[in-house]
Amino acid sequence: MSSPLSTAGSAVGVFAGTNVDDLVVLTALFLAARTHGTPRPWQIVAGQYLGFLTLVAVSAGAAAGLVIVPDRWVGLLGLIPLVLGVRGLWRARTHDGDNAAPLASGLLGVASVTIANGADNISIYTPLFRTLGVGATLLTTAVFVALLALWCAAGAWLGSHKRVIDTLRKVGHLLVPIVFIAIGAWILIDSRVLTELF
Repeated sequence: MSSPLSTAGSAVGVFAGTNVDDLVVLTALFLAARTHGTPRPWQIVAGQYLGFLTLVAVSAGAAAGLVIVPDRWVGLLGLIPLVLGVRGLWRARTHDGDNAAPLASGLLGVASVTIANGADNISIYTPLFRTLGVGATLLTTAVFVALLALWCAAGAWLGSHKRVIDTLRKVGHLLVPIVFIAIGAWILIDSRVLTELF
């Protein structure tokens, strides 16, 4: 059983790894707010929280639905982010770094972009929440909520530097798959499901 400090540390790593692409989107949104006046900064922050908490709620619900899976096999869910990471690295071979970050206007528009951009997070958070248990899941969610404020602040700051967006795009397409692979491997190792298999 992990300590609260260990759980919080893992939550920081998971959040950062699964939301690098979201930081690019936030940066682009704040840049649009500065240059075009829309969406407004408060709409970006509120929409980000609405969209992200929706993703967490869906993941928690899906994790609760997985209680029928025996505990000794639940670690196999780590294969999901592992496969997504490998697939992401495979696709990164042809990445040209020129894909534009999606923009939106209004609170619901930002929330929709957040949900669409973070849909893959559900495949990471669901097995993670299932292996953590209720208490650790609540702590992890609290860490996510706190870090989201930091992400918004970072996006606002980065949004004033146009060249930063290009740099994040160049790094993000490789960094995100690598982190997904690390998360999947961590779930497989921490759950000791490989010992059950072999």
